[in-house]
Amino acid sequence: MYTDIFGNTRIRLGLHHHTTLSDGRSTPELTAQLYKEAGYDAIAFTDHWVYGNAQTLCGLPILAGGEYHTGYRDGFAGVYHIVCLCAERPPILQQDMTPQQVIDGIHEAGGLAILAHPAWSMNSPEKIKSLKGIDAIEIYNTVSERGNSRRADASLIIDMLAAENYFFPLLAADDSHYYEESGNFADCCNAFIMAQCNSVDPIEIKKAILEKRFYASTGPEIHLSVNGNVASVDCSEATEIVFMSNFVITKGRVTTGEKLTHADYEIQ
Repeated sequence: MYTDIFGNTRIRLGLHHHTTLSDGRSTPELTAQLYKEAGYDAIAFTDHWVYGNAQTLCGLPILAGGEYHTGYRDGFAGVYHIVCLCAERPPILQQDMTPQQVIDGIHEAGGLAILAHPAWSMNSPEKIKSLKGIDAIEIYNTVSERGNSRRADASLIIDMLAAENYFFPLLAADDSHYYEESGNFADCCNAFIMAQCNSVDPIEIKKAILEKRFYASTGPEIHLSVNGNVASVDCSEATEIVFMSNFVITKGRVTTGEKLTHADYEIQ
């Protein structure tokens, strides 16, 4: 567990990982040991079409999870990867289901339905808006940068949705497959969320995600607050703080310097 700059207790969570139970290159035991040593408080095994029950492995709590997809290669035709987290029981799903049926099946099992790597999958805002009940979206996905697509960052898609008043909790996840295999970039121990929780209880984690009591990151501590028409960021030391907006030209959106820990932006 960690204490943030405001004195709140937070836990570091990795919510998207693959093992040798599907197409990952690391065993569940080695994966758990790797993330424990990297300072994670809990992770989820989300193997493809393999539901993993909650357990403790190598001293690390493992959250229940699985990843289910529709479509295969053609993003224009429709490729959707949906991660199930913290379900109460295995979801009843079939590979010929629509993405909406997958989401509904995850909810019926008491889980969170997370839209994974929308940039890698080429999920347009229009396609995402057609789905009902998405609990969160991955804004960053490590393997999508370090694998073969260079589409890790989904912030443009997220911004386009936000400009139309579609808002979602946003996660950063490794989606680790290759780990540190020779010849590949390491896609592990990079992305995480820091949830404001006092325990790794799945019910508390689900609640923190739905209530947006977390920040997603690959390193910096980040806190956003809004008071009236002023948005503020408090963070660990940075050289640049940028506020994204639907205004493509606006003053005061970028602050640069050395060891920045705070910036304000007047909403226009």
